[in-house]
Amino acid sequence: MGKSTENGQGKEFQFFIWARVIGALVITVFLIWGSMKVINLIQPDSSHSPEILYSADSHGDTESQASEATHAAAMSQGSETADSYNAHASETTQAMPKGVAFIKALIAPIDYELNQRFWGWRPNDAIKLTDNINEFQLGVLEVTRRASTRLTENISRTGSTAVLNKHLERAMNSLMIRADSLMIPSAESSYNEAIVNLKHYKEQLITGEATFYTRTDNLIPLLQSMEELVGSCDEKLVRREEDDGKPVSTFDADNYYYYAKGVASALLPLLHAIEQDFNKVLVTRGGSEILHHAITSCHHSSEMEPWLFVTEGDLNGFIANHRANMATSISHARFYLGLLVFSLST
Repeated sequence: MGKSTENGQGKEFQFFIWARVIGALVITVFLIWGSMKVINLIQPDSSHSPEILYSADSHGDTESQASEATHAAAMSQGSETADSYNAHASETTQAMPKGVAFIKALIAPIDYELNQRFWGWRPNDAIKLTDNINEFQLGVLEVTRRASTRLTENISRTGSTAVLNKHLERAMNSLMIRADSLMIPSAESSYNEAIVNLKHYKEQLITGEATFYTRTDNLIPLLQSMEELVGSCDEKLVRREEDDGKPVSTFDADNYYYYAKGVASALLPLLHAIEQDFNKVLVTRGGSEILHHAITSCHHSSEMEPWLFVTEGDLNGFIANHRANMATSISHARFYLGLLVFSLST
């Protein structure tokens, strides 16, 4: 009798413990979920697509909105609709000088990260309370730097002996300030100065005082530079060991993931702008459909967002491997950018 009583009490005690363990787990999940909702204020905004998030004219540019809506239809309906989008883009941008769409797309991502995102620019914070957005912003910055350099040295002039546009030269130099520079000068002030000079160049395009050449030999260096950048992201996303032979840590995997996402998010509006400003040469060289695939790949990369954090699950396992998932779309973007360079070069 005594033993049965002890057994009963033992079972009740086990039930008591397990009930509280399960209850604690449920409460923990809800607390994490609630915390993520709060932290979402300082996380990359995944509730909107980068086309909307980085819209250069988010306060009523109906022409831009119509172009985006048409492109969304093109992405969902295939190559025939993509061709119709190219024709529509050509018609709707006739009144806009070549290069204006490109400059807007170049400014929008870095301007958002500096002046519109909650907490602003973070890589140079004295006390770094966030990590993911820091890497995301570094990816955005690298796209902006490379595009600005190619614009200054290739797209805005006829050849290597032509004079550099003074505003573009200043913008390019300002963007080269280190991302973690806190003062004298700060990264924020330098990058905002670059934005001001890019806007001056845009005004020059509108008044006819500056040039923007849409030949293939002007576009190819830009695409090659972006292909190299995306390729670097791809290599880091698929690597299992660092250069010193150590396995890629969870923290490094997390950094590679968000850096690549920042690159894709900033590259996406640029590719849209190239589709508009270089429409004629793309159609002539058969590059429109290839560019459409590159845009789709960057769109997929920019839309990915882990629920809680980046996980490094086994490729055959139950838990997601977010780095591998990102690598898939990044690799596709790399392939199509390279294919586009080849198509324009032949």
